[in-house]
Amino acid sequence: MGPTASGKTSLAIDLCNLFPCDIVSVDSALIYRGMDIGTAKPSPEELQLAPHRLIDILEPAQSYSVAEFRNDALREMAEISARGRIPLLVGGTMMYYKALVDGLSPLPQSDESVRQGIDLEAQTHGWQALHQQLVEIDPISAQRIHPNDPQRLMRAIEVFRLTGKPMTELLQQKSAPIPYQVTQFAIAPEQRSVLHDRIALRFTQMLEQGFEQEVQALKARGDLHLDMPSMRCVGYRQMWQYLQGEVDFSQMVEQGIAATRQLAKRQLTWLRSWQDLNWLDTFDSKNLVKIQKITNI
Repeated sequence: MGPTASGKTSLAIDLCNLFPCDIVSVDSALIYRGMDIGTAKPSPEELQLAPHRLIDILEPAQSYSVAEFRNDALREMAEISARGRIPLLVGGTMMYYKALVDGLSPLPQSDESVRQGIDLEAQTHGWQALHQQLVEIDPISAQRIHPNDPQRLMRAIEVFRLTGKPMTELLQQKSAPIPYQVTQFAIAPEQRSVLHDRIALRFTQMLEQGFEQEVQALKARGDLHLDMPSMRCVGYRQMWQYLQGEVDFSQMVEQGIAATRQLAKRQLTWLRSWQDLNWLDTFDSKNLVKIQKITNI
């Protein structure tokens, strides 16, 4: 694991050269075909050295859920293990890791018609009245959700109306954790400023490699728009807005770098609260030795 531009791919390929590992990508951007430069997808040469599973599996117009990732990753891990090799999970999408390691609760997807009905009731009777409903159907959730928190209140009531079960009960029905012994590593530079510099350099290199042309081709497809998950990937939204004339080139670069740094900040926040994590420094030449010592490979 690690923030963007921290050196995950390079270290993973080195591991594959030394140990019997096969890589499973844990990245919500690398799943899309035709999005290569802006996602920093491993190059054809890198993929030749160390093939990555769960890369280029969808068109950018398609959606992909956390549950689908979990199912796909478990399938790939089982195939790798059956061949006597080690699944090496590599990427920066933290909610994918969490779902994989901890399991998922069987909560239903949002239903717009149900939410509209709840919202209408709130406008008519007030959120306090809806909170009283929650007290009756799910008192434990009602204790932790304030009447002035409409978003969480709506979700708790929506879940009950869709399933007939309180959210508290469903949250206790997580799928089983993965059936593997897991050793977890995170790689990052020790100094945040160094990571910021690496992010800015990578964005500049992407521009030199033809990132503008890549997004122009995606835009020309006609089936994509900025509200799609694929186009919410950092850098793509900013380049799309530049191509539409909403910002100038320098603003696009500045906003693209800033958005990537914000992503890195969120990733580091996740990782600081992660349990049983072994930290590696991006520039430590002994990372492979440390990994071998900890894992006993």
